Amino acid sequence: MKKLLIIESIHNDGIELLKQNKSFEFEIVDKTDEEFLKNKIKNFDAVSVRTSRLSKEILETATNLKIISRHGVGYDNIDLLETKKKNITLAITATANAQAVAEHVLFMLFNIAKRNNMYDDTVKSGKFNDRTKLPKTIELWSKNILIAGFGRIGKCLLKKCKGLEMNIYVYDPFVKEEEIKNKGGIKVDDLSSSLNLMDAISIHMPLNDKTRHLINYDMIKKMKKNCILINAARGGIINECDLNKALNENLIFGAGLDVFEKEPPSQDNPLLKNNKAFLSPHSAVFTEECLSRMGIETIQNVIDFFENKLDNSKIVKI
Repeated sequence: MKKLLIIESIHNDGIELLKQNKSFEFEIVDKTDEEFLKNKIKNFDAVSVRTSRLSKEILETATNLKIISRHGVGYDNIDLLETKKKNITLAITATANAQAVAEHVLFMLFNIAKRNNMYDDTVKSGKFNDRTKLPKTIELWSKNILIAGFGRIGKCLLKKCKGLEMNIYVYDPFVKEEEIKNKGGIKVDDLSSSLNLMDAISIHMPLNDKTRHLINYDMIKKMKKNCILINAARGGIINECDLNKALNENLIFGAGLDVFEKEPPSQDNPLLKNNKAFLSPHSAVFTEECLSRMGIETIQNVIDFFENKLDNSKIVKI
């Protein structure tokens, strides 16, 4: 019987799937500090993990570990060198979260473009007659949006933006122009030189050495004054200090962040008090439907691995 350690609770639909399979015994732990996990992980054949860090030191003690099943698509919380060294398979929930994240991007776009909080407060505070004095909103119809990163989430967002009759540009050096064109997008070869054309920019890249602080003050200066910048990918792709400075200087219309360089962000992070920043707590996937899909896929990836039928598209190539 295989032993699965579930680090951080997942949706009950995933647990029910596991209970139906008699080939596994499992344990759920919500304690995630390094010393605890170093001792706990030793005898397990498989691990599922959400946002907790699986460091080199933790993985070194995992003498039986064959697979890490990531509850999500990012894996910057996992030491890849040690994972590769120990020949551990790393799987992601590749098909579960695209709809939820794409909807969250639209949620942020609309909230910023329509100044939701300001307009809502005007009515609730009894200042209805001040409506003509409020800053004007902007439309998304017929505007240019750049989707930076064209994986499953980027593709899903493109479909939704087509419904708004937006002009959709795509930056992804790893995707061919023909594929982007066939889906209704326009390929952008150079990110920097395209920024001055965009009314909205949505980031959907992994965080690595090449993308860290990719969006900085100099890049933001190239954007249009009415541009809305969204990051629902990974914190660190946008330099937060530079973003705050740019927002204060009215270089862009507004920004939406679901992810941060440090999570949770410290209370002295100036973006927390910037009324041009619309923030959410890394919660784009926190729909009931998405959490169910992710829980099921996290467990199914483990089951499929030990049954030698794990889809290659869900395996991270390290």
